[in-house]
Amino acid sequence: MDQHYSSELFEQAVDEFSKLPGIGRRSAVRLVLHLLRMDVGSVDRFASSLTRLRHDVCYCRVCHNISDTDVCQLCSNPLRDRSTVCVVENIQDVMAIEATGQYHGLYHVLGGVISPMDGIGPNDLQIQSLVERVEAGGVNEVILALSSTMEGDTTNFYISRRLAGCTGLRLTMLARGLSVNDELQYTDEVTLGRSLQNRVEFSVGV
Repeated sequence: MDQHYSSELFEQAVDEFSKLPGIGRRSAVRLVLHLLRMDVGSVDRFASSLTRLRHDVCYCRVCHNISDTDVCQLCSNPLRDRSTVCVVENIQDVMAIEATGQYHGLYHVLGGVISPMDGIGPNDLQIQSLVERVEAGGVNEVILALSSTMEGDTTNFYISRRLAGCTGLRLTMLARGLSVNDELQYTDEVTLGRSLQNRVEFSVGV
């Protein structure tokens, strides 16, 4: 046990909090001390929410977004435009686009982008399920809403080739109001909303 702590349980809690991204040792100590000041019922609810999060949250079998059920609330919502599918890199990007209030279609979460340097290829992403989803019919437009990075552009190109045989499909991308190398989840809502509204046809030369 660390000599600065008089409680082994306290040290164990600090160790666990310090494993979280962006949480250093000092921040972990502050968080654990805050929990000790809270009433027992609040801490129990906090702990229960974390346990349920890990055990009960799953991924939507349609779009691969996080969900409490087999099909997420967005995919099962009859008011969403089912003819439009917005392809994003990760779950944070879904949250960012939803925050704009400018998009009312469905999503498809790839789970990353093609990055040979990191050992990530097309088969490591949810690209095949996207192709199958489009080929099943009912989708008129696919919006490529990936970050404007080299990896994002590579993934855009690959997806465009995979969907090239889908007759009548409109393939679009976000307007380049986004700065090069910007990640979607960190873009402000106004800029992201305008990029959605002013999206352009995707072409290999873009």
